[in-house]
Amino acid sequence: MTEPLIIPAFATNVCDPPVSPPAPLTAPVEHDGWFPGVDLTALRAQARIRDTVTPERLREAALAALIWVGDQLADWQAAQIAAGYATLAAVPAPTIEGERRTLILYRQAVTAWTKALVVERYRDTDLTGAGERRADDLDPAVGELRRDAIHAVRAILGRTRTDVELI
Repeated sequence: MTEPLIIPAFATNVCDPPVSPPAPLTAPVEHDGWFPGVDLTALRAQARIRDTVTPERLREAALAALIWVGDQLADWQAAQIAAGYATLAAVPAPTIEGERRTLILYRQAVTAWTKALVVERYRDTDLTGAGERRADDLDPAVGELRRDAIHAVRAILGRTRTDVELI
């Protein structure tokens, strides 16, 4: 009696199908109507957030970033509203490629803070497939992302990046 021929699964196309990327997030996360909403698909691409971060987790991180940025700009926002500007887009500012500088900086602040939260909460999202980077190596990256967000907020406020006091 002959032994049955064993065919490996990869030769029969019976392997698990590749994991498809998450569906694009069509609904933007709205802020308060004065600040613009955030397109999560664009945010994911801009911040290079991997597909392993679920849309729900990305949304939660973006919500936290919107709250943080909104809190940082609350007094400035109140002054702009008092000056008669109905939205951030209406506040006079120089334009770069047709977009107001304040909108670009706002988007940078939200994107950087969101990415910092994602990397901090889900340490494996910024590791290579081979695991070459240790979680400790990500601490500077989180700090740099937060620094970038703070710099963008300070630029909107018209403040310098550093406060220096004599001791």
